[in-house]
Amino acid sequence: MRERKNIFITGGGSGIGRAIAQRFARGGWFVGLADINRAGMEETAASLPDGQSSIHMLDVRDPKQWEEALAAFSQAAGGRIDALANNAGVPLGGDLAKLTTEEIDRTLAINLNGVIYGARAAYPHLKAAAPGSCLVNTCSAAGLYGQAGMTVYCASKFGVRAITEALDVEWAADDIRVTDVMPSFIDTPLLAQSSHAADNRPIRDRVSAAGLEFTPVEDVAETFWNAVHGKKLHNPIGKTANKIMLAARWLPSYIRGKSRQLARDGLKPMG
Repeated sequence: MRERKNIFITGGGSGIGRAIAQRFARGGWFVGLADINRAGMEETAASLPDGQSSIHMLDVRDPKQWEEALAAFSQAAGGRIDALANNAGVPLGGDLAKLTTEEIDRTLAINLNGVIYGARAAYPHLKAAAPGSCLVNTCSAAGLYGQAGMTVYCASKFGVRAITEALDVEWAADDIRVTDVMPSFIDTPLLAQSSHAADNRPIRDRVSAAGLEFTPVEDVAETFWNAVHGKKLHNPIGKTANKIMLAARWLPSYIRGKSRQLARDGLKPMG
């Protein structure tokens, strides 16, 4: 009889995190949902088979909460954590000069520090479950090439990409796989927000104006599943992400010119 596997998912109260939970539950995994939104986690849990999930309040900015949440999940999961979906994140767009210090600090604390704290806290659990354990970070197409109106967000996702690449090397001797997923724009509730406090236009409208496609959240969840079970280091999702990855590598002058043109035309996706 195959031993049940267990995954801990941050941002599990909605959007990508909920879709990841549903996909892994369908695959027979026990799912740990972590978020600051208990009501959202309860909705996610209600969409999963009975007895196949646990709920854990977690602010990813707090290292102590990470340790407590993972310990509680390990106990609920029978003493084993096979994978961490380091998924919690927040959007932030807008010209850098218009952003507040609070907006910048919050974005970096959640999107970057939260990923680092999560990886560090999960390490002993993943090492104990190796070989076959896996850390999956939610990166972004914004981690492939910087864009106007996305300075801080790009910085956070470039950082997530660097964390993934560094830990892929650092944890290889422990037989822990490290990978990331790189969506472009996913039509989740986050896109209903404005890009920053000084702007009241939903991010979704700006993405549409820039002529960029939305990737279904189910595609992201399936890519997470494949990332945990595959061998790729970076996993771009959607037409935009794949184009940016190729252009950044082989045609950097093209992508630089195209990005500048979008900025001049006022079609900055999150600015």
